[in-house]
Amino acid sequence: MGAFEGRTIGWALSGSHHTLTGVLGVMRRMREEGANILPVVSATLLQTTTRHGTPEDRWAEIVQAAGRPPLTTIPEVEPFGPERTLDALVLAPCTGNSLAKLANAVTDTAPLMAAKAQLRNGRPVVVGISTNDALGLNAANLARLLVARNVYFVPFGQDSPEHKPTSLVAHFELCPQAVLAALEGRQLQPLLQAW
Repeated sequence: MGAFEGRTIGWALSGSHHTLTGVLGVMRRMREEGANILPVVSATLLQTTTRHGTPEDRWAEIVQAAGRPPLTTIPEVEPFGPERTLDALVLAPCTGNSLAKLANAVTDTAPLMAAKAQLRNGRPVVVGISTNDALGLNAANLARLLVARNVYFVPFGQDSPEHKPTSLVAHFELCPQAVLAALEGRQLQPLLQAW
């Protein structure tokens, strides 16, 4: 029996394209450990071609990792609130844009609606950040979320302090442990980890 057997985990993905391959590998691993994964994606992932792939590539990769097509609209995820659908929601990768919106209660994408619905129910939202400005203008938003009730973080660190001194990226391989800790109402420690 896997660590996530009987658990429904929402997985909200925002547009940090370069981290998606690693994140989807962790999603797949949690699914193999028994998690029922409900993927939620932002429009950015569905509309943007980058050097990391096309929207069609991303769609196929998400379906393969989660075992089902992602939810893509606010109306599709709004029922997570009243129906208390999720045991936990992972918001990873979480861009600086999504971090700022979450910290300031802006709900204009499917991933952020999923987070709002989850917090409405007093259930955990586990944030895996990937942003070049976490220690810049977004530091205030990070601080606000670090002390927010029911918001937990995948441990993170400075991925390139010499070249990107304000950048922070989660250790996505720690998502499973971070989710299990959040389900127990605690933050996985140490929160700050070297790269």
